[in-house]
Amino acid sequence: MTAKLKIHLKRAYEAPDPTDGRRYLVERLWPRGISRDKAALDGWLKDISPSPDLRKWYHEDKDNRWDGFCERYRAELDSHVAELRKLRAEAAKTVVTFVYGASDHDHNSARLLRDYLETL
Repeated sequence: MTAKLKIHLKRAYEAPDPTDGRRYLVERLWPRGISRDKAALDGWLKDISPSPDLRKWYHEDKDNRWDGFCERYRAELDSHVAELRKLRAEAAKTVVTFVYGASDHDHNSARLLRDYLETL
């Protein structure tokens, strides 16, 4: 049996908290209006965030492209399995918080990343 992952999701605009554990920004772009100090990050996982082309494609028609975005982002993640296994191992040992900028709590790449790690 695999260890339960301790991954929290939090918007970049919410205040950091000691219960966040290790905080990683999981966006390609830095969130507007947030200073590096205020973000209180342990890392920026830019390489495993959605590619610029995927982000652009999705944002052209967000209302109708969520399912396609999910499929394409998972395919992108498939090319980062070694890095993701390390992140998964960390999340099995300690709390990890994925910090994201999207305003939609249900439809964002941080949620997809967490779900992907749970299936690795």
